[in-house]
Amino acid sequence: MSERAVLVVDDEPDIRGLLQEILEDEGYAVSTADTAAAAQAYVDEFKPDLVLLDIWMPDMDGVTLLKSWKSSGALEFPVIMISGHGTVETAVEATRHGAVDFIEKPLSLAKLLLTVEKALTEHVPQTEDAAQQLAPVAKRLPLLLGVSEYVKILREQLSAQSTRTDSLLLIGESGSGRVLFAQNAHDQNVELNGRFIQLRCDTLSSVNSHRELYGDESNGAVSTGYLESAAGGTLFLTDVEMLPQSAQQCLRQAIEQQGFVRVGGTTRVPFRCRLVASSRGELAVAVRQGMLDASLARMLSNETLTIKPLREHPEDIPALLEGLVDWHVEEEGLAYRHFSVAAQNRLRNLEWPGNLLELKNLVQRILLLGGPAEIEVPEINRVLGIVPSNDTTLALRHDLPLREARADFERQYLLRCLAESQGNIGDLAKHVGMERTHLYRKLRSLDIDLDKARE
Repeated sequence: MSERAVLVVDDEPDIRGLLQEILEDEGYAVSTADTAAAAQAYVDEFKPDLVLLDIWMPDMDGVTLLKSWKSSGALEFPVIMISGHGTVETAVEATRHGAVDFIEKPLSLAKLLLTVEKALTEHVPQTEDAAQQLAPVAKRLPLLLGVSEYVKILREQLSAQSTRTDSLLLIGESGSGRVLFAQNAHDQNVELNGRFIQLRCDTLSSVNSHRELYGDESNGAVSTGYLESAAGGTLFLTDVEMLPQSAQQCLRQAIEQQGFVRVGGTTRVPFRCRLVASSRGELAVAVRQGMLDASLARMLSNETLTIKPLREHPEDIPALLEGLVDWHVEEEGLAYRHFSVAAQNRLRNLEWPGNLLELKNLVQRILLLGGPAEIEVPEINRVLGIVPSNDTTLALRHDLPLREARADFERQYLLRCLAESQGNIGDLAKHVGMERTHLYRKLRSLDIDLDKARE
């Protein structure tokens, strides 16, 4: 399945680089342009799925470029304006000329991701031909495969969610597939007809949480927040214990009052989404630690499903391997290969700290490398690339796409540095030259569990 193509147009290198890194980490194929002329050249040759367009540029302002695309019939993709201080009114004007939304500097990661997802989901092609060119919706990764009693019970528990609209809490380790289970609960629910919206709680700003949850209708334009975007559907709160206190208060009030008012508005908007939250541990622990409001914790856990780590049900790995191979063959066009019984047993005996996500990535690497139809133990050992503890070098993966190879290297590097700093995050931040907040975000994006890494 091809990635969605996003063009970022901004004359500030730092902004271009930041947007490119964030969106690429979310799985988008990102190109950049620093002038209107460069953006026009890109659009003439390629057809982006989305454009993020700055208002002020050295050769032509973004609104004029937007108007030219609209007047020439080239505006077949959604455009989100990037506005700085003093340009919000101009950005609002741009929405009257075809822009679907705008984001303000300094950029909010949570707002950016929601706005991009909303634009790509809601944009309707202007012609029938364009509609036919849309990529098919990706088939969900397999997750309810296996022979264990645990998988059998989990199937029954998820099946019981098909008519539920009260809150659901998913507890599981990083990489265990919590978002997949949440998507499954949404897809199979006959009572829901809205969208599945995911909010990564650690990306929400405490300053802008009110606006990002409730939406905004200042300056004559309406911008919907997470709660309204998920109306009739599911709002999935990833790592809910990371939700800022101000956001917890907003969410609790919306639940209690069954409605909210957008920032700058007066009309009450009804609360109409199902809340599904996830946590890496029991919410009671987060409440005792002062991270989570006790009332909100109760509201979010009407029912709880516990997702076991992969190491606790290794008997399901053979079925998961078969399902993951089929998924990669069907969705990514990779050549089919089969894991031998010995290879399956080798994988059953691993710890899998990254759980289902780690298993999925291993299968993808092996299929990308290609080879004989039968996958044997020596090949698995080579792909695992275990480096001896006395080896000071880092393994460079040449068999992966650049973005994945970079992430693999960064993970090795940070794990090695974390070990050398004896798990001290302050020493690690100084050594790698990163501010703590950014370092924590990087560790989470690479699925590095600090507690496990410190063991």
